[in-house]
Amino acid sequence: MTASGRQDPAARHPWQWEEAEWRGHVEKVRAGRSLKPAVWPQGARVAVALSFDTDHETIPLRDGLTHPGKLSQGEYGARAGAPRVLDLLERRSLPATFFMPAVAALMRPQEARGYTDRGHEVGIHGWIHERNMELPPEDERELALRCADTLERLSGQRPVGIRTPSWDFSDHTLDIIRELGLLYDSSLMADDDPYEILAHGEPTGVVELPPEWIRDDDIYFEMDRYSPLRPHGMPRQVVGGIWRDEFDLAHREGGLFQLTMHPHVIGHRSRIVVLEELLEHIAGHEGVWYATHAEIAAYVKDRSGAASS
Repeated sequence: MTASGRQDPAARHPWQWEEAEWRGHVEKVRAGRSLKPAVWPQGARVAVALSFDTDHETIPLRDGLTHPGKLSQGEYGARAGAPRVLDLLERRSLPATFFMPAVAALMRPQEARGYTDRGHEVGIHGWIHERNMELPPEDERELALRCADTLERLSGQRPVGIRTPSWDFSDHTLDIIRELGLLYDSSLMADDDPYEILAHGEPTGVVELPPEWIRDDDIYFEMDRYSPLRPHGMPRQVVGGIWRDEFDLAHREGGLFQLTMHPHVIGHRSRIVVLEELLEHIAGHEGVWYATHAEIAAYVKDRSGAASS
């Protein structure tokens, strides 16, 4: 395999693999036992985990796009989107998790500290939103360790969780997560509810809080003027339809409702309004526990007695 996880052209085709080979790839990182609790704190029926990936200018910078136009779209997230998000959370007294690339935090250290000062969580989200599946293992490790140290220094809070940039997860990512001693990851998508990550069939003690692209604002609302990429949904169709349905079934099943959003996407006027409408819908239900990703991971790990990583 290449560093990106693609088949080496010189290697055998997948249909030529022996069972041990394809089984080895599948078992390398796998979902273990469910950590969905029988009950959430205070007898709540559902846990709601709001998260915001504060990418800002790091995505164009990662791609070497340094012209003002693309950078201004990222700047919008910090200048207009994030303040709207924080205002909404403050008015409703809701906690959230902000996954922040270290470069974004270095550009605006007051923003990183502002999240933790308001009681929110700051988690790891890469150095400059790099694509870790394209990196040599030593570079992925060095950037992750440097990011953890930088966020701790700037936010005043040592990160306990990670969401890899673009949810890329290389063959080495789990080893790095365990070396950092992190409580949880939020990049893998093997379930709707929390589960323990296995490494080669063995429990790791690392909690997975699974995201999903259907619960991510970026795939519905982003566009690229130089490609066919255009928004795939109107805000009310997504937030008042898909996301509301996701919450309703999570509430009925007694599970986790996790959302991934971006200040430069959800922070626009027409979108923050419908996000508030979704929160109003959730408020009409009994037994809702809002918590940071770290609080949810700690709760399910404690209740399950998951092994230490």
